[in-house]
Amino acid sequence: MSDSMRLDKRLAQLIHCSRGEAQKYIKGGWVLVDGEVVDRPAFSVQEQKVELHTDATLEAVEPVTFLLHYPVGFDVNASPTAPIELITAATRTPDDSYGIAIHKSHFSKLKATAPLEQGATGLLVFTNDWQVERRLIEDADKNEQEYIVEVNGDINADVLKKLNQPMKQGIWPLPETKVSMQSETRLRFALKYVRPGQIEYMCQHVGLKVAAMRRIRIGRVSMGKLPLGQWRYLPKGMAF
Repeated sequence: MSDSMRLDKRLAQLIHCSRGEAQKYIKGGWVLVDGEVVDRPAFSVQEQKVELHTDATLEAVEPVTFLLHYPVGFDVNASPTAPIELITAATRTPDDSYGIAIHKSHFSKLKATAPLEQGATGLLVFTNDWQVERRLIEDADKNEQEYIVEVNGDINADVLKKLNQPMKQGIWPLPETKVSMQSETRLRFALKYVRPGQIEYMCQHVGLKVAAMRRIRIGRVSMGKLPLGQWRYLPKGMAF
């Protein structure tokens, strides 16, 4: 059996680069050992096959944002990282045609933004881009969110009028909300700076019971036809 060797040293010999460059390639997730990405320069190798990814670059990998069609209710305050396990190479939608190649670093340091209403499904955003994070968290009062809400109860003109009038939750005025009827059992809510439980409270206030909620848009970004449980990248240059 051959003597073991540090991965960075083996790579430097293999592609004729400096040890420092080899370490950058490895930490960047560009090096495979027997087909598996290894990001530790000190990893010990012997007879394994060491390869440098064909798209490897020493330039810093740009931050990314994931749009996930979350399949079950989510409370970001209780568990802000729980849905990240749904974002894997296997759950990327085949219809993601924006040409962004998956890189290991894309899945690190992700933060959940713009939490869903409790019990809702739909568009959920994860990012390691500080500009997107700031836009969705610090500027939450400026980003209109759109929910499709299935309800039990009688939707009539009086109910719609009340839902579109100023309303308080306890002593706190609720943000202005635009509510329209989609069908006999379905409402569309468009609102900014959603308070936790706001949609359910508003429905109860007018005698309706929420059966299901699905967020389909945040700002200018729509979930579109993204399948349940799958994700796609936010295209470069597209903003919320």
